[in-house]
Amino acid sequence: MSLTKTGLPKDFLWGGAVAAHQLEGAYNVGGKGLSVADVMTAAGTHDERKITAGVQAGEFYPNHQGIDFYHQYPQDVKLFAEMGFKCFRTSIAWSRIFPQGDELEPNEAGLAFYDRLFDECRKYHIEPVVTLSHFEMPYHLVTQYGGFRSRKVVTFFTRFAKAVFERYQDKVKYWLTFNEINNQSNYDRAFTLFTNSGIQVAPDEDAEEVMYQAGHYEVVASSLAVQIGHQINPDFQIGAMIAMSPVYPATDKPKDVLKAQRAMQARFWFSDVQVEGTYPTWLTQYFDAKGYQLDITKADLANLKRGKVDYLGFSYYMSFATAAREHEDPQFSYNESRDLVTNTYVPQSDWGWQVDPEGLRYSLNWLNDRYHLPLFIVENGIGAIDQLTADHQVHDDYRIKYLHDHIEQMELAIKEDGVPVMGYTPWSAIDIVSASTGQLSKRYGFIYVDRNDDGSGSLARYKKDSFYWYQHVIATNGEDLDPVGGGVHAASSN
Repeated sequence: MSLTKTGLPKDFLWGGAVAAHQLEGAYNVGGKGLSVADVMTAAGTHDERKITAGVQAGEFYPNHQGIDFYHQYPQDVKLFAEMGFKCFRTSIAWSRIFPQGDELEPNEAGLAFYDRLFDECRKYHIEPVVTLSHFEMPYHLVTQYGGFRSRKVVTFFTRFAKAVFERYQDKVKYWLTFNEINNQSNYDRAFTLFTNSGIQVAPDEDAEEVMYQAGHYEVVASSLAVQIGHQINPDFQIGAMIAMSPVYPATDKPKDVLKAQRAMQARFWFSDVQVEGTYPTWLTQYFDAKGYQLDITKADLANLKRGKVDYLGFSYYMSFATAAREHEDPQFSYNESRDLVTNTYVPQSDWGWQVDPEGLRYSLNWLNDRYHLPLFIVENGIGAIDQLTADHQVHDDYRIKYLHDHIEQMELAIKEDGVPVMGYTPWSAIDIVSASTGQLSKRYGFIYVDRNDDGSGSLARYKKDSFYWYQHVIATNGEDLDPVGGGVHAASSN
């Protein structure tokens, strides 16, 4: 393999990332059904979005329009090609292919749209990297089956996976099954269980037990999809995808170290199962200690072993820290909403996220030590309130600095530590609707989109300073990062 002085291979996959529901719009075009994203309203900067019972009059649903990528993708893909993208990570909106989710046959209009999109990418020699389920479950599966509460949804997911694997077997090589599947380890946050699994927890339910059952059905669905995909095209590379936020101990007290260890185990059991094909022993012990009687069959366990992933994709935005409680239980039970503490050794963004570039190098080494698979950084970025000047420029030095510092740490992990990294696709390729708040003013992209939080705006596209900077990074295969100054501004959830 030919390597550069940074240790990156010549065929390193530089690109950018998005999700279908955050940019496509056209929520009711071409036979598309409602998804979980289509029943979430806009929210404020520090608020979560409201989940409504279907689409209701008088409410504003920003994903319905997105940035109209559905109609404007040719010009956007051309801009990605101008930046030099080698790959483009996106997702297939499940409810475009199976509008209700439980149909027997796919929707041809939806399939044809992604034919056009992938053909456009390949015209510019851009490899699609496609996520099957990126917070886009058909809403009918929520109302009819309770989302991934039901084992039936495993069948519906694998039917969807089979349909798109067969259709795009000659157009897409790189796949991911479930986006940030481990976000729902923060089970007290209603947003994560709904977007990941289509689940809303009743007041009298144990949210943690519900999460573990849904998570089991999802890792089984992932394993079945891997097996189906490899049968259709043995050259497919099918990965898992997790949110990588390493959890440091707040101090060197042994109990804080044990607490952080359990936090990492609780966050990453999903990838343990998807990579290793078996449940970690601590978790089966934990189920017993908690009295959880989960629907886990012998056939499930056999499928987990047969359907292990080929690589591990992950997002990295920040690191966490935790400390032991005064009266810990023997399991050091981890509840993310309760147990995180502020790390005073790293700066916080205006949105309260801990900006920790060195944490990316730590994460790459931790994942490499644990899994021994190729790694793919499929999200990394900073949200900001960008200012468009009168002459349509955006001077986003803060975004350049953030990405520069993280790419630098990635290259150290590759060159100095020998970590195998396949590629890097920052979040996001272009400004899109925020998943957590529904805002478009929380901007991540290299390309500015003229749309406001209330849906107004021309949807015109403008290149930011970071567009040209990243173009140069790709052109030099990461050898020239062109260090710049600038502060960290307004980072936030994607």
